[in-house]
Amino acid sequence: MRIEKCWFCSSNVYPGHGIMFVRNDCKMFRFCRTKCHKHFKMKHNPRKMKWTKAYRRAAGKELQLDSTFNFEKKRLTPTRYNRNLMVKTIRAMQIVNRIREVRKERFNKQRLAVQIRKRQTSAQKEVLKNAKLLEGPSKTTALAYEREIAAATKVKSKAKVKSKVQVITKTGGGEMDVED
Repeated sequence: MRIEKCWFCSSNVYPGHGIMFVRNDCKMFRFCRTKCHKHFKMKHNPRKMKWTKAYRRAAGKELQLDSTFNFEKKRLTPTRYNRNLMVKTIRAMQIVNRIREVRKERFNKQRLAVQIRKRQTSAQKEVLKNAKLLEGPSKTTALAYEREIAAATKVKSKAKVKSKVQVITKTGGGEMDVED
């Protein structure tokens, strides 16, 4: 018994479930439900359907390259049953699943952090431009926000300057520039 993947949406197809389509050239396509089968027959591209795994990977919403995906590949060589081997395999699968979950969580946090930075509201941008025109408590918060952003940009600019330090060493009458 093997858990297959749907050709269209990449979800699991358990034994006894789904539809299998065999083309004239003997290529087999498994589908988890009729929705996927109908889209396949209508020659729709899975990378353009927002609910498929292919779309999520192409749009950068899920991990694409990760070493844990190598464990999901099909292995067609049958192995003789060995209890110790099965126990080790199940333990390894659990460890790989934990690693995969941690990596997914880290990836999603980084992806969402980028989106939050991009979503700086137009009001905040407007306040930065005209902070001196405000009065009352909003002026103090606007000026504090302006100082905070100025400090952050200073730190970034210092980091850039440090990375472009040039080391000049003299060798035999000529000069040689080396960048780190």
